[in-house]
Amino acid sequence: MGVQRRTSVLAMALIASAMLYAVQPAAAEEDSAPASPSAAEAAGLSKEQVEEIVRDYLLANPEIVMQAMERHRENERIAEVARREAAMEAMAARIFENPEAPDNGVTDYDVTLVEFFDYQCHYCKKVFSDLVAVMEADPKLRVVFKELPILGPESTIAARAALASRKQGKYLEFHIELMDMRGPLTEDRVYRTAESLGLDVEKLKADMYAPEIARMLRDNMEIAQQIGVNGTPAMLVGRRFVPGAVDRATMERLIESARADNS
Repeated sequence: MGVQRRTSVLAMALIASAMLYAVQPAAAEEDSAPASPSAAEAAGLSKEQVEEIVRDYLLANPEIVMQAMERHRENERIAEVARREAAMEAMAARIFENPEAPDNGVTDYDVTLVEFFDYQCHYCKKVFSDLVAVMEADPKLRVVFKELPILGPESTIAARAALASRKQGKYLEFHIELMDMRGPLTEDRVYRTAESLGLDVEKLKADMYAPEIARMLRDNMEIAQQIGVNGTPAMLVGRRFVPGAVDRATMERLIESARADNS
């Protein structure tokens, strides 16, 4: 074996040894077995020699670093998907079957789409017209609305008011009006919109601060955190997590894919 080849093999062995040492859990001293000699020790190299060999090898082969980073990112992605799927399974009843959660009223459905949104979110509003079109075209689609007010106090007021409107049987109408609203969202505009739909605004204001409203918002936030929702909009189409805004064609494709999974 040539000198260059031996150096490459040794460098890789040293890098592998360092990575293994970095990730393996430290054992209690009294329980640990005698350590096996490292690649450096076996080769009789000093710390300075090891550092020089590894440095020279990485400078000559920078793609190794990129490959390691890509592998690390892929491993993180796989771990995140597994963690999200486990969280979704553990929280399935709270996500999909909570009777307090507002939905589009479809009872004979074969696919459930869950949307996390904020009434001040520009991208949520952009997605909304497509979501309405999909709901109207697909009688077997149930949509569950998860209020996730993360963009300030006005978002929280709008979310509370929307959830409270369920007691007056006006959630879907109110939700559509708030999502269609353009310009700044203010508390006054929320109440004027409610009044225009025939809601009793004084009752709405009282109902907004009922314990069940606060509980629903806390539950939505906890679910979002557990399944990795980092912003709005975000959807679950069946059991598939879809972050960010998607267009109608993508939404329909995801729904059909979930439908095939259920059949």
